Amino acid sequence: MMVETDEARLKRLYMHSIRRGIKEMDLILGAFAAEELNGLSEAELTLYDALLAENDHDLYQWVTGQVSAPANYDALMGRISGHAGAR
Repeated sequence: MMVETDEARLKRLYMHSIRRGIKEMDLILGAFAAEELNGLSEAELTLYDALLAENDHDLYQWVTGQVSAPANYDALMGRISGHAGAR
């Protein structure tokens, strides 16, 4: 089994962030990933990886505050929402 290098993981997460199902999430997650991925801890990267598997329409509602994110994503969604709002 091949182990993914840190560099390959960051690249994969970034690419998955900018190639979403809806353009809004491409922009929101792409900007977040470009500026914040390198600063995330190992646990945060693992959680972000799981978050990227979620449905874009759910993610959009969570990031805009229309619907509360599941508790396990709450802090991460707060960071993403804050990043999107700061733009």
